[in-house]
Amino acid sequence: MKVHDPGDPQHFYARVLDWAAGLGFVLLTLSFALYLAGPLAPLVPLEELPRYWGLSAPRYRLALGVEAGWSWFARLQYGDFLTFLPLSFLAGAAILAYLALLPRFWRRRELLLGGLAVLQVLVLLLAASGILNVGGH
Repeated sequence: MKVHDPGDPQHFYARVLDWAAGLGFVLLTLSFALYLAGPLAPLVPLEELPRYWGLSAPRYRLALGVEAGWSWFARLQYGDFLTFLPLSFLAGAAILAYLALLPRFWRRRELLLGGLAVLQVLVLLLAASGILNVGGH
């Protein structure tokens, strides 16, 4: 059986990703609890939510007057939109893990791996930005 080096970049990446996922889960649980408890009024009251369950995402957005993309960020005062923040954190956890690896790659003079990590971060940020509208949601 092969013994793994805890300083190995893959293990470090996995530990950062695990930590970020755990934090994201806690934040998501807290934001959902705030939504259910009601200190922040939702855009869609909980009792009205079943009216929208059968709608596609574009029709749901149209029914609520919500634009696609990052427009949810301006609606964080609503309990149902607050849950988007930890979801975005979870979606960006891989970016955090790559960024955490960069100093390690630079210290070890692993410039190719560092460059690839930078490129990966740039691709993920570009995809998340919505600048490229190539389909999907």
